[in-house]
Amino acid sequence: MRSEAPSLLPLFRSQHQAELLTWLYLHPREEYQATELAGRLGVPLSTFHREAQRLVTAGLIHDRRVGRTRLLRAATDHPVAKALSQLLLLTFGPQTVVGEAFADVHGVRRVYIYGSWAARHEGEPGALPNDVDVLVIGTSARAAVYEAADAAQDRLGLPVNPTVRSPQQWQDASDALIQQIRASPLVTVIDRDAAN
Repeated sequence: MRSEAPSLLPLFRSQHQAELLTWLYLHPREEYQATELAGRLGVPLSTFHREAQRLVTAGLIHDRRVGRTRLLRAATDHPVAKALSQLLLLTFGPQTVVGEAFADVHGVRRVYIYGSWAARHEGEPGALPNDVDVLVIGTSARAAVYEAADAAQDRLGLPVNPTVRSPQQWQDASDALIQQIRASPLVTVIDRDAAN
């Protein structure tokens, strides 16, 4: 994982910091164990603790200890909390929001974000995206995919455009759209095949 924040919106000290803030502020009523969050975000524990401590010191997140366990949550009482939540939702939130929206859709094997949002996330310069392009690989019913996309769109306030392909179509080198998607930045949201 990169240590620099992507140019999606270069406001954060690091990618790790942005992802930690995004997770906590998109789940403002939840409290998480530091070790759980470090694992979820794929951040080495020592790096995670440094980033978390910076945010605690700044008052942007709260922490407390229960025995040896450190618990973290968003500082929703901070004066910038509402604005920060909206900023995180629009800039880093699509990966989290799309993942949650598609998590329970039957038949989903993989979900990727591609297009301009993925390009900005991966560091390509350009304007803030106006939509989120989502590729769903699997055998899901189209109605369920569009329902999940609508749920993500409602939460993000950005159009979410799903494209559905079967696993066989994903492997088909003659599909022009798949060729274009594979040649461009992809952000993995769900990969159930990697878990097997």
